[in-house]
Amino acid sequence: MTEAVNTMASRLTAQVRDIAVVTTSVARGDLTRTVTVEATGELLELKLTVNTMVDQLSAFADEVTRVAREVGTEGQLGGRAQVRGVSGVWKDLTDNVNYMADNLSSQVRNIAQVTTAVAHGDLSKKIDVDARGEILELKTAINTMVDTLSSFSSEVTRVAREVGSEGQLGGQARVEGVYGTWKRLTTNVNALALNLTTQVRAIAEVASAVAQGDMSRSITVEARGEVAELKDNINLLVANLRETTRAKDWLESTLARLAALMQGHRDLMEVADLILRELTPLVNAQYGAFFLADPDEDGASLRTTAPAKGLAFIAGYRDSFAVHRASARW
Repeated sequence: MTEAVNTMASRLTAQVRDIAVVTTSVARGDLTRTVTVEATGELLELKLTVNTMVDQLSAFADEVTRVAREVGTEGQLGGRAQVRGVSGVWKDLTDNVNYMADNLSSQVRNIAQVTTAVAHGDLSKKIDVDARGEILELKTAINTMVDTLSSFSSEVTRVAREVGSEGQLGGQARVEGVYGTWKRLTTNVNALALNLTTQVRAIAEVASAVAQGDMSRSITVEARGEVAELKDNINLLVANLRETTRAKDWLESTLARLAALMQGHRDLMEVADLILRELTPLVNAQYGAFFLADPDEDGASLRTTAPAKGLAFIAGYRDSFAVHRASARW
């Protein structure tokens, strides 16, 4: 009987120690060990229960590790933990892990869709997936970025269409809430539109003035490049027109004055003297002479239709005074 008791004590000790070793390993995170001691009855049930628990924990740990690696490290979204035969807390843990992975996958995919659309120039999409915490902050930041880009592009497109296509000068882009690069871009677009408006209006004003006969205007707006060349060419054109108009007006007024002075004079000597006195200074001549064809060698007649035999000098001009010689020959 003593032997039987000792044998029973030895078996019970070995079984309990094996179970204790395995459960201690589980407590320390080692899921590689199982209860291997022989057992019968309720100890066998305990052995099977502990080994099943270890298997389930090992499967759970492997699946969670796999999902975490795929989603968190490798970026493979959509992974789910598959642990068979779990219930209670382990099932809740598995469901929570899968819920987390699903949420993270849907959020990241939605963010990726919107950012890809923005990269392709499509500003009509926004992030609409439910999010909290820092993911919500990221969602808000990206949606704000899309709104800013959409407003910026709409305003720039409007100004470009009005100024460049429709010819409506004076347009300015108005984008609220922009900073940094977007603020600088908006400012540059507005500066471009304002410069173009100022230059075109200045050119139009001068062109309208020229069309109405006003040659006193010129383009004074600052310009560079080809616009500066256009400005210089138009100013040169206006200057040439101004000089041509001035010369034309001078010629017309001078001819009208000479015609008025010559009216009523019948004496050729007076007419010659008048022409030399009035016309020669106008052409800056230092000397001038007036000759009349003379058909008569003796100078008896100046109005005959007979062939001319010589030229009769009837008036001369030198240094601002006229000299009359009626008998000289040339």
